[in-house]
Amino acid sequence: MTDAGSAYGLWTLVVINSAVFIIFAFSFFKPQTRRDWRSFGAFSAFIVALFAEMYGFPLTIFFLSGWLQSTWPDIDWFAHDSGHLPEMMFGWSESPHFGPFHLLSFALIGGGFWLMSVAWHHLWAAQRQGRLADTGPYARVRHPQYIGFVLIMAGFLVQWPTLLTLAMFPVLIWMYARLARSEEADSRARFGEDYNRYVAKVPAFVPHLKAARHDDGRSQGSDA
Repeated sequence: MTDAGSAYGLWTLVVINSAVFIIFAFSFFKPQTRRDWRSFGAFSAFIVALFAEMYGFPLTIFFLSGWLQSTWPDIDWFAHDSGHLPEMMFGWSESPHFGPFHLLSFALIGGGFWLMSVAWHHLWAAQRQGRLADTGPYARVRHPQYIGFVLIMAGFLVQWPTLLTLAMFPVLIWMYARLARSEEADSRARFGEDYNRYVAKVPAFVPHLKAARHDDGRSQGSDA
């Protein structure tokens, strides 16, 4: 077995990279309520688990090493670049950092952070005015910030899939869906029929092809 000591065991990088992405996400999401902190905490756990395998100990490679080595015998699976499993498995011969899956991951991660940032701006403006937000992303979906979290996690999975994060991903989606339903119940109790009309026009997570339009022109949303 190849010595992975120089490629892994870099726990300082685990801490630094985890802190950078968690703080970065915090600056976009700005959790305020208990639900916000729960969703942010789950995302943070995903990030720590990811970087622990990326730079600390390659648990996924260790468990799958027999199958990987027998299927792709020419690859040094304990070299750090080999952790980009999609590029390796599909025979990408250049640096995996310029591979199609890696570039796709950048698009997903960047899109997720962008969506969270734009959504927060519209939500914050609506909260200051005591209304719900139907401008920006909230005109298309009711929970754009949760969608942002999912896009970021999906991007990391495309870039560096691990057994633990693959197992966490559907659980976190389920958790976000539950939190979204809880938020909607609070919004319905607060805004009543206005919120019901908003729900009837704007989907929760998957946007319609055309932007949602509201006849009364009032601002509405649900990620409060």
